[in-house]
Amino acid sequence: MSLALSDDFLSIVLQERPLLDVRAPVEFSKGSFPKASNIAILDDEQRKRVGIRYKEKGNASAVGLGRELIDETVQAQRLQSWKTFIDKNPDAYIYCFRGGQRSGISQTWLDEIGIQIPRLKGGYKAFRNFLITESEKITAGLDTIIVGGRTGSGKTLLLQELNNTIDLEGLANHRGSSFGKFISSQPAQIDFENALYYKLIQHYHQKACKHLIIEHESHRIGDVYIPKPIFDNFERGGLVILQTPLDERVNITYEEYVVQALHEYIKVFAKEGHSRWFEDVNAGLDRIRKRLGSESYLEIKEQFKEAYENENNLGHKIWIKKLLNEYYDPMYDYQINKSPLPILFKGNAKEVLAFLKAKEA
Repeated sequence: MSLALSDDFLSIVLQERPLLDVRAPVEFSKGSFPKASNIAILDDEQRKRVGIRYKEKGNASAVGLGRELIDETVQAQRLQSWKTFIDKNPDAYIYCFRGGQRSGISQTWLDEIGIQIPRLKGGYKAFRNFLITESEKITAGLDTIIVGGRTGSGKTLLLQELNNTIDLEGLANHRGSSFGKFISSQPAQIDFENALYYKLIQHYHQKACKHLIIEHESHRIGDVYIPKPIFDNFERGGLVILQTPLDERVNITYEEYVVQALHEYIKVFAKEGHSRWFEDVNAGLDRIRKRLGSESYLEIKEQFKEAYENENNLGHKIWIKKLLNEYYDPMYDYQINKSPLPILFKGNAKEVLAFLKAKEA
């Protein structure tokens, strides 16, 4: 009896089906899919040895070495780990890189102990090709509205009021600025791409929306970048500019980059949280020193140090205001002036929200 194969990749995305990835850890770390867990059939060293044998003596010899490396004890350990995962995720599918020998052997072993699990036809490679092709096709025909505005305008807060959005900064785990790094690391590039592809496909197939609304981002968000075909398709959309008074922007920036950031640092680093945050903000200022100019750079550094040492909330708002005025605003205005995106609307948060909701009516 042949074991189950599936290439119904769309249902995997829409149902967010759990996946059992039996590739080696080094492969998994370079990129995988949402809802995938890595329980490898061969560890990194074993995979390396099998790969060398394959190049030197061919497939049959490599398969034979693989079976030697996984004795009865190791096989039993692998099976128990897989069984534990499948017991918790009975609707899971299994895959390796090309959907061939590693996942095929794993699937056979599981079948021998009475556990049936479908295998992805074509494995990781085929599924990823589906995600790329489908996402490029979807975004090519998608009406995109891009919400822009100066730093601290509250764009992310506004987008949270809508249901036809994709949070690009959330997927990238980065706020998209020199100070936008979170304590937790950004995903691998392929992990970011696959998560974005999932969201695009789910948006298209599950949400009866006329538009996709995203925040105005550059091609790169921190250390990851939006794939060029997707970014180019986004850039064919229109721009809505959120206009927020400077003092309100200062308050929003203070809340996110000082209050919330400090809370995160203290939660992770305990007593060292304050000093770690201080060092990271200083590092952010150092990165933009040339663009700020020596005089502004030194003045902002001193204002920040004084506010930090005196735990002065108002002091933090002073350096934030200067930073917005002298660094972020001129930079954003320059980007808007050279942007090819047509401006569809400008207004405050209430007006922009009303405009965006009316577009869906």
